[in-house]
Amino acid sequence: MKHRKKGYSYLIALTIIFILAAISTLIPQTSASKACMLGYYAHCTWTPISTIICVLLAGVTCSIRKRKFTTIVKD
Repeated sequence: MKHRKKGYSYLIALTIIFILAAISTLIPQTSASKACMLGYYAHCTWTPISTIICVLLAGVTCSIRKRKFTTIVKD
């Protein structure tokens, strides 16, 4: 059985925020001032870089959440 410590829910919320931010950078937006690095007008002009950074941050928070805030309780 797994026992979750107090900060677990905060890190899961932070992971969800990073994933949603990564998805939002890929959304096409015709009113953008510049084309992104992939060649289309996206919500973020730094689309591939910002998407990768957001996904990496989500991965870091997942690994921290798994290592520091989850303990296996043996019965």
